[in-house]
Amino acid sequence: MAVFPSKKFRSSSYNSTIPARYRAALARHPFALFGFPFIATMLLGSFFLTPATALRYERHDRKVRQLSKDEELGIGKDKRKIDMREEYYKLAAKDLDNWEQKRVKRLPGEPDGVL
Repeated sequence: MAVFPSKKFRSSSYNSTIPARYRAALARHPFALFGFPFIATMLLGSFFLTPATALRYERHDRKVRQLSKDEELGIGKDKRKIDMREEYYKLAAKDLDNWEQKRVKRLPGEPDGVL
């Protein structure tokens, strides 16, 4: 069985191309040509994305904000006043022991759940 060489065949015109020169330089200086650009991209990306993130949180804060005391007091003005005794006696006046279960009328074509 033949032994294949581990070195790939490259034509003589390949050595003058940009990828070939980059690959040769990368073998000599791996951090300068791969590690440093990667770290620089991460750092610059964080600096460029900081304003976008701040804008996102500012929009969220505009939607969800704390109410001042004046706004807080004005929220429930239109609501009906609740008296606990009145609510209790309304409930006590109903006959809770005599009731019957009634099925809800279904729309046409809707399954009624009866097997």
